[in-house]
Amino acid sequence: MLFLVATPIGNLADITLRAVETLKKVDWVAVEDTRRARILLKHYDISATVELYHDRNQSRKTPRLIKLLQSGQSGALITDAGTPGIADPGFTLVRSALAAGIDVRPIPGPVAAVAAITVSGLPCDRFVFEGYLPRTPAKRRRRLEALSADERTVVFYLSPHRYLSDLREILKRFGDRRACLAREMTKVYEEFRYESLAKLLEDGEGRTIKGELTLVVAGIDRKQKQRAT
Repeated sequence: MLFLVATPIGNLADITLRAVETLKKVDWVAVEDTRRARILLKHYDISATVELYHDRNQSRKTPRLIKLLQSGQSGALITDAGTPGIADPGFTLVRSALAAGIDVRPIPGPVAAVAAITVSGLPCDRFVFEGYLPRTPAKRRRRLEALSADERTVVFYLSPHRYLSDLREILKRFGDRRACLAREMTKVYEEFRYESLAKLLEDGEGRTIKGELTLVVAGIDRKQKQRAT
């Protein structure tokens, strides 16, 4: 059996009892980054064998993990933070496991997108999770143009290295809208900023941003949408 185990997005206490129990009983744990994973595993006295599994080696490593599962072993997949498969490795392994007739079970827990949207003050009954934007300008432009007409709240993940360039592009395609920027959630320097996109960009200019960011943006207003059409 393959378990998809959600892990804390920052604070190590944000893990479920079931997640800890699962990681202690499996034969191996596939991790995105061994250094970060060992901090969590050591903290909870988890001694399972560690298998490195990330975007760059998944095509080579997936067949090996499937063979281990087919031999009768149980394994768990964790990522650096949050739920596997959500803007993190996981999809390829899950698809291959299902195709091989292997049971796949979720061990639910934290998701940065959900944590951010619930405190954003923006509608969260219906939303779009975009994750990280494409790196190439043309793909990024097309993706944002398609999202700009959506009435649902939109959630982005932003890296600190591309934060300002992505924010400029979002503002250009969306126009100025209400937003919430969440940084370093559940960690010591946790920060939430409730501003317009233009204000967030203005405040971010010349500022060094550290840590992963989640940006929640209001969907297009219906009246604005009617004017646009």
